Amino acid sequence: MPVLPELAAVLAAASARTRPEPPGGGPVLREAARGYWDRRGLHGTAGGIAAAPGSQPLLLALIGAHGGDVLMPRPCPAAWMPQARLLGRPAYHVPTPAECGGIPDPFALLETVRRVRAEGGRPKLLLLSVVDDPTATVAPPELVREACEAAVDEGLHIISDETWRDTVHRPRDTVLLSPAEMCPDDVTVIADLSGALVPAAWPVAVARFPDTPRAAVRHARTLDILTALGALVAGPVAHAAAHALGEPDSVRDRIRRAAALQTEVAAAAHRAVLGSGTLARPPQAGRHLYADLGPLRSRLADLGVTDSMELEEYLTDRLGAPAPGGHRFGDELGALRVRLGTGPLLGATPQQQTESLAAGKPLELPHVARALDGFAAVFSELR
Repeated sequence: MPVLPELAAVLAAASARTRPEPPGGGPVLREAARGYWDRRGLHGTAGGIAAAPGSQPLLLALIGAHGGDVLMPRPCPAAWMPQARLLGRPAYHVPTPAECGGIPDPFALLETVRRVRAEGGRPKLLLLSVVDDPTATVAPPELVREACEAAVDEGLHIISDETWRDTVHRPRDTVLLSPAEMCPDDVTVIADLSGALVPAAWPVAVARFPDTPRAAVRHARTLDILTALGALVAGPVAHAAAHALGEPDSVRDRIRRAAALQTEVAAAAHRAVLGSGTLARPPQAGRHLYADLGPLRSRLADLGVTDSMELEEYLTDRLGAPAPGGHRFGDELGALRVRLGTGPLLGATPQQQTESLAAGKPLELPHVARALDGFAAVFSELR
């Protein structure tokens, strides 16, 4: 999406700031993040906030601040497993339920924890995302509750990635329960602001820690690691991020318009994918669609596509846009799964994208219609 003019002006006004923020963010940024979560029912203090230049260094610091092995759902965001591996931490995938991604199946979670312990491991940390990348699904509250209760009962601390919570396509029809609402002392929440609030080129992410003595120790360890990494938020970016976290009317309007646009375009892309015989859960949030081309395996084999690496190469070439294979998200290489981005369908230029945002019926815009027709044609060829 084009940069919101108001945010660009705020960033420009702070361009003379030559010093980065202190480790974990300065008081203005941390107070803005506190207010952001307070409006979502997650109360706390600015002292329990940590900021970093993007979710990857922040997650690396959080994992480093905790001991033990790491568990995460399959599939999961592409950056999660590499962060654990960089730290030399054993990491294990747990299957997700049929209804959604992002949350481990509670029974599979218990089985995995007990198996890891029986093999001499020390499972201590669970990563999950209620609003999920890559599957673009929102986990039902009952599943969130069951998974979190199982994790806490087994002594796991939870890191809840809520980067995409403000991108839910139909917020009035979707109940979103944060794990921190039900297990406030056992959940650290993180959010990369590029999900909905700031452009991806302005890297900034924030974490909210529980209000407990143990969490205070982990917060201090996290700041130590961010300091060692030199992972400091740029001063102008911090100023713009604090403004966005305050959610003035212009930011709220952009979030609402972007969600409404993605609702229309993602649903059309989903229909096109299903029309080819491909499987995919209906997208509920974000800017992606996770497709399983397993039913088309024989047709794809005729084209020389037999695994997700080859599927990634084939679809990236045919679509003219990145289509990362499921192996990047922890799925098995032999599974023919792929994450499809809906961003390229909104327009090739900032002007077209702005037009898409403003349109009451975006699917009728010529550039959107052409992009969707081309997208659908790629999958029609696979029938």
